Parts: sequence; structure tokens; C-alpha cells
Amino acid sequence: MRDNILILMVDQLNGTLFPDGPADWLHAPNLKALAARSTRFANAYTASPLCAPGRAAFMSGQLPSATGVYDNAAEFASSIPTYAHHLRRAGYQTALSGKMHFVGPDQLHGFEQRLTTDIYPADFGWTPDYRKPGERIDWWYHNMGSVTGAGVAETSNQMEYDDEVAFLAQQKLYDLARGGDARPWCLTVSFTHPHDPYVARRKYWDRYEDCAHLLPDVAAMDYGDHDPHAQRIFDANDWRSYDITQDHIRRARRAYFANISYLDDKIGEILSVLEMTRQEATILFVSDHGDMLGERGLWYKMSFYEGSARVPLMIAAPQMAPGRVDTPVSNIDVCPTLCDLAGVSMDEVMPWTTGESLVPLGQGGVRVSPVAMEYAAEASYAPMIALRQGRWKYTNCALDPEQLFDLDADPHELTNLAKVPAQAKVLEAFRIMAAERWDLEEFDSDVRESQARRWVVYEALRQGGYYPWDYQPLQKASERYMRNHMDLNDLEGAKRFPRGE
Repeated sequence: MRDNILILMVDQLNGTLFPDGPADWLHAPNLKALAARSTRFANAYTASPLCAPGRAAFMSGQLPSATGVYDNAAEFASSIPTYAHHLRRAGYQTALSGKMHFVGPDQLHGFEQRLTTDIYPADFGWTPDYRKPGERIDWWYHNMGSVTGAGVAETSNQMEYDDEVAFLAQQKLYDLARGGDARPWCLTVSFTHPHDPYVARRKYWDRYEDCAHLLPDVAAMDYGDHDPHAQRIFDANDWRSYDITQDHIRRARRAYFANISYLDDKIGEILSVLEMTRQEATILFVSDHGDMLGERGLWYKMSFYEGSARVPLMIAAPQMAPGRVDTPVSNIDVCPTLCDLAGVSMDEVMPWTTGESLVPLGQGGVRVSPVAMEYAAEASYAPMIALRQGRWKYTNCALDPEQLFDLDADPHELTNLAKVPAQAKVLEAFRIMAAERWDLEEFDSDVRESQARRWVVYEALRQGGYYPWDYQPLQKASERYMRNHMDLNDLEGAKRFPRGE
């Protein structure tokens, strides 16, 4: 019998806050308890620091250049296998409660059941356009309003969503415990917090009143002191229209930390149901990407700096030993790791899969291959790539100077060593690794073709009648609770856990 699998995913959670599980000062008792029994990957990275590309990579084990999911409006092709496909093919029942930001008509991608709709649109309306550098699409680009508007609220669009995600996940766990389906299960529960806007409920907000971490370690820099891509992010976020004060920064970070505690409560409720129903499962906790949280003056994601690119990743599995692993890894390693843990072969697609199983690292193994990242979405006008190996991080883009950082000596990435003669051999080694992996001209051409096609399709589909691709969860009312084709005596016993006489 294969192990059940519970995946707990959050959105935009900065991995530097999880150096070895949650930082001590975070009020997150449930995540700390999970960390204590997990293999904890202290240097885990996103495949792409944006929601849809990062999630498609996480599910498939492939980078955006392979999936074609370059940005938040790029279609995730139905022909690309995900961990849900691999596990379902091997006999698992697969379900998703929450966000996965699928774009296109396929809103399942291997999941047998979705319990909620998504929080973001499924169409091509958020497509960037490399043909119009500097254009800012105000109605969907981030601006700094999430920072200046940070504070307390008892409900919000995102709270409403995550409350439903958690509730339906708990109901699904109760249903799985009843044993109506003998197959092992894989349940993915994917929240949208702590993604901005930075708004939190009072009970969580109050926990961080005296927090010593309400200002970033690296203060805001002058616009001209930033690298070209960071400047593009500032422009995309419409920074000139806002006057960001120290109080704004404190409030935004406080709400963000508060929402980590909100998520901790939700995750605790889910794990409590798992325990009460006496179900055992491998548990994986991960985020799609991070959040800069005001470091250097940057917010949100879209960059390869640590706050944006690093993610928490913890796995509690019988086959892996609890403890900290410092080797750099990626969330594209999740798909092959889940298959490895479940004993499911990926041999048929491994020639095209970038991710590697993390199970050996959880058993004391060694890994030397670099972690690869890509970005080709808003605030970029040509694809960007990065490699993390050992203590080094290397970035490259046809439009920008190369960057090389020694993260051991310079964890805040303040000193670019790309032009330092003493590091010329290191730089050349990374150039060779990048050239073996990427053809940046071809990558750029593919992105431009995809964007141009999607703009034509989107503008055409918005003329006349419009049929959206947004997922509509279906409930069969005639199969819920008590109906006259059911035997009441059998029903009451079958729906009770533990079963009655």
C-alpha cells in the first residue's frame, strides 16, 4: 500500500524566514512542530519568481522555457504531465483545494477533483508584451498600494478564499477517512496568503506589536543605485506615484508576518483532522516564490534576489530523516520527489524533466548540480536566467550586466563580483554552465511569439459572447446528505467516523 500524500502550499512566502523551519520569532507553532519531524531544505528556490510560472514548474518538474508558462497569462498545456498525472496514473486519487493559477481551458492538469475555483483569472488578459518596453498595464500590474494600504481587516477577498480552502480541505480529509475509496490519496491544499495585499485579522496583527523585525535589514536604495532589472520592477510597480514611509513599511511587514500566523492556524486545523481521523500521510510544505518585503526598497517578487527567489521547503516522510539540508534545491524537485516517495516511475519523461528527487538528500546523500531559475514576465523585456551552486549565485540577461554573488560572504547580495578579477574563473564556469543549458536568443524568440499569439487570441475572445475558462466546482446535490435512492441505515453508518454499529 502506497503512502498518502498531503501537500501544503502557500503563496509568496519568503524562504529567508525559514532558515531551519520558521524563524524563532514567528508565531507559527504548527509549522514549527511540522519542521521538527521534517527534512528541512534551508536553501530552496523557486523555478521562476512569479505565481503561474513557478507553479507550473513545481507541478511538472520543468522550467518555464520547457512548459511555455512564461508569465501569469501563459497557457499550461494539457500534454505536460504533472505530479497529479503521475500519481493518478499509478492508482492515486488526486484532489486540489485552492490556488494553482492554471491558465487555459484545462483547469485540472491531472487532479481528479478540484474543491474550489481559483482566485486568479484563467484567461490571457495578463499577458506582458515585450514589443512595448516600459508600458505599464495599470489594471493588473502590481502597484505600491498594497504597502500604503496595509493594516487590519476582519475579512478580505483573500481571507474569504483561504477560509474556504481550509474548510473544504478538512471536509475532504473527513471524507477520505470514511474509506469509501480504497486508493491512496494525494491532497494538495494551496493557500493564497501571505501574498499581498498586506491585510490581516486583528488577532494575528496583535501578535507582532513588539516584533523586532518590522524594518528590513537592507534599507531602501536610491533608484540609480539599483541594477537595471530592479529599476524595471520599480517602474512596473509605479513607485513614483507613492511616498513610502517607515510606518508603511512596518505595517506591511507586520501584516505579512500576521498572515503567516493565520496560515499556521489553518494548517494546524488541517493537520488536526488528519490526526483525529487516524490517517497517515507524507506531508510536504512549500511556497511558489518569496517576497522582498521592502529589502533594498523592493516589494513582491519578480527578481532573483533571495527574498523573492528563496522559498520554504519541508518534507515529513518515513523515507527521509528529519534535519536541516543546506544543499541548494528547487521547487521543481517536488514532482520527481513525490514520485520517488510513492514508488512511481518517471522514466518515460525524465529526459525532459529538470527536477531531481530530494529523497537522497534526506538520506544523507550529496548533490552538486546547480539550481536553475528563469524569469520572462512583467518588468522584463528579455528572458533572465540564474544559477545557484554552492555559495555562488549567477544571473544573466541579454539586456543587463551579469551578476555574481558570494552568498556566504554577502547574504544580502550587495557586492556584484562579476567584474572582480579574482573571481574570473568562477564567472567563466557559470557562463559555461549557462551556455550549455540556455540559448537566450531562442528563449527570447519563443517568449515573443507566445505573447503575440496570446494578445491576438485574447482580444478576439473578448469580442461578442465570452466563455471564460475559470473553473466551476460542481456539486452533485442529488448525492449529498440524504436522498431517497439511499438507504438511510447504511448512509448513517458509512458517513460516520469512526463507523458506528
